[in-house]
Amino acid sequence: MDRSGFVKLAFIAFGLVIVSFVVRGLSRIVLEVEIANLLQAPFALVGFGLLVYLFVRATLDAVGIWEVENPDA
Repeated sequence: MDRSGFVKLAFIAFGLVIVSFVVRGLSRIVLEVEIANLLQAPFALVGFGLLVYLFVRATLDAVGIWEVENPDA
């Protein structure tokens, strides 16, 4: 993965987390709270999991174990 792919994944992860809050908020207007939580959960879990992966990958890059390729080099 290069740096541009890393940034794209970060935007996707933050987008998924934001979408999970929007889905929960809008579905609470129409549906019950439990159903709204069930609809929100997949977006939140995938987004949070992706953010955890990116954090670990960035930490390993900073330590020098698993480097993120730089296309300019």
